[in-house]
Amino acid sequence: MDILNAMNISSSALKAQSIRLNVISSNLANMDTTRTPEGGPYKKKSVLFTTTKPDFAKDLDNSRLKWIEGVKVEQIVTSPLDAKKVYDPGHPDADEDGFVEKPNISLVEEITDMMKVKGSYEANVNAIKAAQRMALKTLEIGK
Repeated sequence: MDILNAMNISSSALKAQSIRLNVISSNLANMDTTRTPEGGPYKKKSVLFTTTKPDFAKDLDNSRLKWIEGVKVEQIVTSPLDAKKVYDPGHPDADEDGFVEKPNISLVEEITDMMKVKGSYEANVNAIKAAQRMALKTLEIGK
């Protein structure tokens, strides 16, 4: 694997984790949203990742095989879980029994996911920095 390919893989992971962080931020911002344009409370969203498939024709042209070219967001999925019912008779969206449907989003889970994103982001930044150092050392050897 060449150094640029290693940097491209880490770069794709940084982009994917950035999208994941945006989705987590949206979940946190809408934790108390009881009314959406679609109707009902906000539904939690999650990100599904997949590895990018190598381009076989390009690999033949380059006379080498690349097994993994990076990661990408396959899709953003909406949680199938039902909303939680909270007793709040003074809320404008309360039903006749005084219950309000609120998003089924856990603050602890979202913060934990944010910490995972942070760790992954740091690991990929460190991988890019390591690849840069290797490239510089390679250039020094050539002097």
